Amino acid sequence: MQPLTILKIGGNVIDYPDLLEPLLDHFTCTGGHKALVHGGGKIASQIMRQMGIEPRMVNGRRITDRATLDIVTMVYAGLLNKKMVASLQARGCNALGLSGADANVVPAHKRPATDIDYGFAGDVDAAFIPAKQIEQFISQGLTPVFAPITHDGHGTLLNTNADTIASSVAVAMAPLYDVKLVFCMDKPGVLERPDDDTSVIPRIDEAGYADLRARGIISGGMLPKLENAFDALHKGVREVLLCAPGALLADDVPYDGFRSAGTSIRLN
Repeated sequence: MQPLTILKIGGNVIDYPDLLEPLLDHFTCTGGHKALVHGGGKIASQIMRQMGIEPRMVNGRRITDRATLDIVTMVYAGLLNKKMVASLQARGCNALGLSGADANVVPAHKRPATDIDYGFAGDVDAAFIPAKQIEQFISQGLTPVFAPITHDGHGTLLNTNADTIASSVAVAMAPLYDVKLVFCMDKPGVLERPDDDTSVIPRIDEAGYADLRARGIISGGMLPKLENAFDALHKGVREVLLCAPGALLADDVPYDGFRSAGTSIRLN
């Protein structure tokens, strides 16, 4: 199958043009087919405060009431998505900006309220992602750029976690492509010593993950990242790479697509 690289970037890249611009250069030069999934960064919160609305976060996730939904839709699916598309077009990458509602590429449902009501937050209906539709875009030489806004099929837009969108799209495309999923994060990879950014573990398989977890080297917020990575691998994704943009863009790192830095997660 032909290769497909899906790159997810968040606020640690979007909020810093000195990282975003060279990373988009790097992404454009990556061989094979590709897609980009972006988060929202700080801009929506800044605009909300300018409008007299104080952002509310619980466990790192935004509480999305109706007013907040309108703002994040305008910022994520409008301003940020189109700026990303324009930047890629300037580099000769024929990008196509998409929210989850466009071509129904990311169906979702409103997250049920439990002890925490996240409001208009969406959970992806991964089994219904139209892989053939996305394949048609890619086969026409287009690079999809997904914004973290989805829809519930009944006319309501939803604010949705970009990591979940990236993983769900990667799994949906795995029967059609040789998929590599790349998460750009704050750390340069999975670290042997959490306080030492030079102690990157270059490769982890399931046996290695079990050992690292038993020894307490992997813990806290890294656990769900790796659990989600192995879940994607079991569902057909070939490789998941965890890295930081700075590691990819360091002057002493030779260019080799997205293989030159970070931690590669594989089944064996």
